Parts: sequence; C-alpha cells; structure tokens
Amino acid sequence: MPIDSSNKSQFKASKEEFFEKGFGKKNALKASMEYSLLVEEHIQKLVVGKKSNFALVSAGSFSRRELSPFSDIDLMFITHSVKEVKNEISEVVQKLWDNGIDVSHTVREFSDIEKFLKTDLHTFTQFFETRLLFGSESIYNEWNDILFSQLTAKVQKNIVSELIKDIGDRYQKYGDSPKTLEPNVKLSPGGLRDFQAVEWMYILLNKTLLNKQNETTQAESFIELLKSANIISQTEAKILLISYNQILNARNLIHLYSLQKNDRLEFNLQKKIANLNSLEKDGLTVYMKEYFSAANAIQRFSYGMVKYFEEAAAITTSNNLTIDLDDDFSLAGKKLYLKHSLKLTFSDILRAFYYTGLNNAHLDENLRRLVLEFVENYTAIDTFDAESAVFFREILKLEKNVGNTLALMNQFGVLGILLPAFKDLVGFVQHGVYHCYTTDEHTLLTIKNIEKLNRNTSNLGKILDNIENKEILYLGLLFHDIAKPINIAGHEILGVEIAASILYTLGYTDQEIEKVTLLVRNHLYMEQIAFRRNLSDPETLNNFTANFKSVEELDLLYLVTYADLSAVNPAVWTSWKSELLAELYRKSRSMLEEQISGEELLMSGSYFVPGEISKHSELISDEHVQEHMESITDSSYIYQFSDKEIAKHIEEIQKGVKVSTVFKELESFTNVTVITMDFPSLLSKICGVLSINDANIHDAKIFTRRDGVVIDTFNVTDFRTHKKLDPARYNKINSDMEAVISEMLKLNVEFARMKSRWKRIESKLFKRTGKVKILFEEHDKYTIIDVFSPDKLGFLYQVTSKMNELGLVIFFAKISTREDDIVDSFYVLDRNGKKIPSYDQEFVKHELTQTINQML
Repeated sequence: MPIDSSNKSQFKASKEEFFEKGFGKKNALKASMEYSLLVEEHIQKLVVGKKSNFALVSAGSFSRRELSPFSDIDLMFITHSVKEVKNEISEVVQKLWDNGIDVSHTVREFSDIEKFLKTDLHTFTQFFETRLLFGSESIYNEWNDILFSQLTAKVQKNIVSELIKDIGDRYQKYGDSPKTLEPNVKLSPGGLRDFQAVEWMYILLNKTLLNKQNETTQAESFIELLKSANIISQTEAKILLISYNQILNARNLIHLYSLQKNDRLEFNLQKKIANLNSLEKDGLTVYMKEYFSAANAIQRFSYGMVKYFEEAAAITTSNNLTIDLDDDFSLAGKKLYLKHSLKLTFSDILRAFYYTGLNNAHLDENLRRLVLEFVENYTAIDTFDAESAVFFREILKLEKNVGNTLALMNQFGVLGILLPAFKDLVGFVQHGVYHCYTTDEHTLLTIKNIEKLNRNTSNLGKILDNIENKEILYLGLLFHDIAKPINIAGHEILGVEIAASILYTLGYTDQEIEKVTLLVRNHLYMEQIAFRRNLSDPETLNNFTANFKSVEELDLLYLVTYADLSAVNPAVWTSWKSELLAELYRKSRSMLEEQISGEELLMSGSYFVPGEISKHSELISDEHVQEHMESITDSSYIYQFSDKEIAKHIEEIQKGVKVSTVFKELESFTNVTVITMDFPSLLSKICGVLSINDANIHDAKIFTRRDGVVIDTFNVTDFRTHKKLDPARYNKINSDMEAVISEMLKLNVEFARMKSRWKRIESKLFKRTGKVKILFEEHDKYTIIDVFSPDKLGFLYQVTSKMNELGLVIFFAKISTREDDIVDSFYVLDRNGKKIPSYDQEFVKHELTQTINQML
C-alpha cells in the first residue's frame, strides 16, 4: 500500500504545532479535547471510503477525548468474525502507522464479551469506554446492546467490587494520600484514575455510555450529568471541573517536558511547570498548593461516590435501624444523616464530624453537600464560637479515630476554618529534605501513627496506655509544625507562640498550654540528641533531662518524636533509630525517677555478668570478658551488642589478627562490624572499603578500648537495590578491609576507578538538592562537628579523609542517613588532644564545605 507522504507530513506538522501552542494553555480539558479531535480527524481521513464489516472505535483516554501529548492512541476493532476481516484490519493499522499515527490496537469478536466477563473483569470493563470512529454503526450498537445485557445485578456487584479493590491496591502501591510530594498524576490518590473509576462505576450501574458526540471531554460531560441528576451540587461540580483540569494540565505538561509518556510529577518538573505558570518567587509553592487542593478534591469526590455506589450495587447493606443521636443527627448503619433542612452552623458541622469519629461513620450525600457548600461560602470571622471549641475538644478526646476524623475535617476544609494557622499548612511543600508528604498530611499522619500504638504490647504502646490525657499529646502533634510556612528554620520556636495563642482562644488552661508548648518547642530535640550525640556522655544526659519537670513530660516527648519520625517517610523509622531513641529515653527516665545525675547513672548501668558472655565461646574466659568490658570507653556498647556478639568480639581480639570483619543480617540492613587497632585515618578507610563495594552507609557507631582496639559497627545496604548485601560479597569486603588496613590496596586509586561507574547511576539514586551546612558545638572534652548535606556515594570516605588531612582525630561519630540527606556528627580533637579553637573553626568549615561541594 503506497504511503501518502502529504498526509503524513500534514499530521506531523499539525501535531507539532499543537504541541507547541495548544498544550501550553491552562485549559487542559480544551487542549486534550482538541488534540483528540485532531487525531480522530486524521484517522477518519485515512480510512474514509473503505467498506468494512467491523466497527473501529477509540478506547481509553482517546475515547474520553482526554489525550495528553504522548498518551497511547488506543483503538479497538469490533467484528463478528476476525477471520473474515483480518486483512482489512491489518491494512487500516498499517496505513495509520505509515502515515505517522502510532496507534495501539486490539481486535474483539462478540464472543469476547462472555469470555472476558468470566476470565478477566479488568478487560471486560474497558469495553464500556469506547467511541465509534469509523465502520459499521449497527455492529457497534449490537456490541453495546449485548454488553449491557450481561450486566445483571450480580455482575454489576462483582465488577464494582473489583473496581473498589483496585482502588485499594493502587493506594497501597502509590501511597494512601493525595499529598505525596512527587505524585503520580494518573495513579496516585487524587489522580485522574480516581475520577475515571467513578465514571466506570456509573456506566456499569446505569447501563449507559458517556461517549457524547458533542465536542467536549468525557469528564466535562460526566460532571454535567451528575449535576443535572442532583448527585452533586453546582458548587462541587465547579470544584471538580477546576480540579480535574488542574491534574490533566499537570499530565500534559509532564509529557511535554519529558518528551515521552510519563505521569510522575517529580521535583524538577514541578519547578519547570511552576516557572511556566508564574514568575513569582513563591511560584512553586503556589503551584503545588493548587495541585494538592485539586488532588484532594478529586479524592474526596471519589471516596463519596464509592460509598454511594457501594450501596447502589448492594455491596454494603444499609441498616434499616435508624438511631437518633440528638435533635439534629441520626445514624443508619455507618451513614450519618441530618434530620432536617435547617441551615448548618459551624458548631453543627463540628458536631457532625464528632459523630463520624465516634461511630466510625461517613456523611450521607446531602450532609456532605451541605458541608462543602458551607466551606465554599464561608467568610472568616475574628472570634471562635465557644460551642465549636467544645466539639473540637470532644473530637480530641475520642478513644479512637482522632486522626481519621481530623483528616476528614481537613479534606473538607473544616480544620482550616477552625484553625486558620493550620490552613497555611495545607499543601505546604518542604523540598530538599526527607519528608515525602505535605506538611498538613504529615501532621495528621503523626496522630494516626500514635493511635496505632493503642493496646500495642511494644514499649511505646505501654507508654501511650499510661498517658491519662491524650488530648495534650494530640495537640502537641497538631501544632508541632504549625509555623513551617512562616519559617522552616526556627519553626519550633515560632510554633510555641502560635500554639499558645490558639489554645488560649480555645479555652485551655495555662498548665495545659505549658505542656503542649513544651512538646512543640522540643519536638526536634530528642531525635537530635539521640542521633547526633554520645548517649554515654554524662554532660549530654544531664543537659537533656534538665528540660523535664516530670516523667510524664518525657513520655509525651518520646511519643511525639516517634510519631514525627514515623510520619515523614516509610524509610526513616528504622530499628537502629528506634533503639537510639529507646536508649536515650531509658536513661533519661531512670535519671528522672531516681533523681540521679548522668554520672551516677552511667556508673550503675554498666553491669554485666562475665559468665553470661563467656558461655558463648570456648576460646574465652570470664577474665577475658572482665578485661574487655572494663576497657571499653563507651558504656552503650553493652546495649548495642548481644552477649553472643560481645563474645565473638573478644574471641576475634584474642586471635590477634590484624583486622576482623563480622557480618550480621538485620531486618532491613546488613550490619558490618570491623575490629582492629585504631590509627588516625581508620574510619575513613573503613568507609572507603564499604563504598567501593557498593555499600551505602546508613548509620555507624564507634567503640574504642583503652588499649586502642576499635569496634566500629555500620548498618549498610546495596546502593543500587536499597536492600541487604548479598552474602556472596562478604569475602570481597573482608579481603579489601585487610588489604586497605595493611596498605596493600590504595583507596584513592580504587575511588578514581569507581567514579566513572558511579557517575552513570548517581543521578538515579540521589535526586535531592540542598545546602551544605557545618556547625560546631562546644563540649566539655571535645569539639562536636555536625555535617548536613545531600548524600553522595563515598561521602563519608571523602569527609573523614579531609578531617584526617586537617589533623583532626575522631573519637566518636554518629552517622545517620535520612533518605537522600546526610546528618553526621563527629566528636574530634586535634593531634595534640586539644579542642578546635574558635579561630580555627572557620578554616575547618571552609575546607570541609569545599570538599563536599566538589563531590556534589
């Protein structure tokens, strides 16, 4: 078949012109519709005049007339017999390809309807989203008639149940929140697929297609249909249209900037899109707030409609028993109703949310509509309604569902009305750090994570059970990041003033306000001490415990710290960090309960039974154990390792080998412990060996005996897979460790060799950008250097090598990786055993910063 070069060049030119001018418009629905019509027109032009015994239909986003620049152009051929029209179909597809229209196609016979109904409900559902482009209208109509005839009540129930399950599976994969910082605009909660799933349920339950032939997208037609049927209000219809357009616009621009099909709104793309839409300094913040507002609206709509369709398909049975909760509200099953048509006040709305939390219920369609109307038309007032404050406090006192209730209030915009300062948190993005949610989502997740500890047998669970007034804890969490939109640096200080002002207005006592503000002020403090400081240093322990008047305050801060860390990113809360915090809590609690100093605690806490350790090895005696334990300078050693592991350390030391490397598999990491004699550049050499063996260091602790033997332990993962090291690599790491310490292997040569390989993959591994910060802190015996930086392969080797070059001796180190960010702390002295004087600190800072920036 000859290729019509004029058709091909015409389509290419039209497409390129539209990509350049059409998709840059903010009206994404119009742009996608016009592009879809452009493709339809060129396809019809190429196949017009052909006789056919099939129907050629568009499918997927092409059928919805919502094509993005690099969306698949999906076609489906419908026929009674594939065999009879096989050649004609091949000719059509080949002609489209030859003329520059890259289509994906499937061919379906009528028998496929029953076949896929029985074997593949996902494929069967796709049959309901088509639009006739060319061919036999009678075949297309017959196909749809048979298709809808299969939709018995049982089939409808099965397919809707499957679609609801798909939503749950998708949320599990992409995050159960529309406010992840780098969302998938199609598949994340609040993405396009949430809206489309509702469309599919509507089609199936109403046995009607949404393929109107007027020049509009399916989304616009569907929203108008729901509004006409009084399923959604005019207000929600307007919100949905703006929101869907916002998400679709993001997808269109992602495609254009990526020059390929891509649905991930990564940080670099966010900046490009924001710069396109605004030249303002805070353009990115404004753009992402608008995006998250749209995603929130889509997910809120999807959730409400799924509940509606569940009942319509008889997936959930409505309870005929109606319980009157008060004069205004009643409960039927898990649905909350308003009993009259009176206008709602704000306190009425808070009371409704209280009842949803108390009964694990959801708002019925009418009540949901009224709440949205109230929020949309709300005019700010200067004073709190006293009754509103009462119901807010009652929500915080619920035995369960506090986090879910506050999240629902936030989803409807109610929480921002009650607490205007919280409204500024909504959709607030903190790039360049290890958070993966917006600040409002992170805040509410902290409360949900605390509630998961209820009746938990863990130590944290037991501590929570003993908290009499959990309301204080929830308020501390609700306000802990409240000042971030004003200033991230120092937000814990500014947050105290904001929290105190709001709490006073809400009617809390001075004593309650003092407890909440203590948590806000110190919510970063406990992790900073646990992860950056030596917990066997009495000065550190004394300074930390001086902040608390009671054990209850310590308990509350421990829970806040856990909740904060566990809610930033699934990768942040590790067993290693858990143990560090637990160690600090354990020691501090003992000091507060027994009214003793850090010195007294450490003297009493280094208790061990030699026989309990020596029994694990035939090669060591109780005397060996006694000698070893008394020579360790850090009393946390006994908490770090089991009796069996300590026995192994003593055994290796007794062997007299130059270096011993011990491996242990943990839940998420490989633990590597190196035992050897100390020398100035030892730490950097160990870090170097791990780096050249593709191991990414997450945490490290250094233990030194008085005779110079060091026991350094590291938690590592494979930097490619982010999983534990393959045990097959242990021998190579061990031999490299021996060679480097014996100076048979030159690390600088190895690093030069590895750099070219690392360069190819580093951009995929480390995407964060950020500033390098070096801070100094004075200690009684040492100078403490805190290093903050984005992570890079070989980071620790380069930094510790530079410290050695500067004549600094590292006596203690806390090495902590927070996803793509480094926060490392080093206790150092100079070669003469002196602290770094203030006049030399600027030089050290300059040299370290320069070294790190060269890496970055």
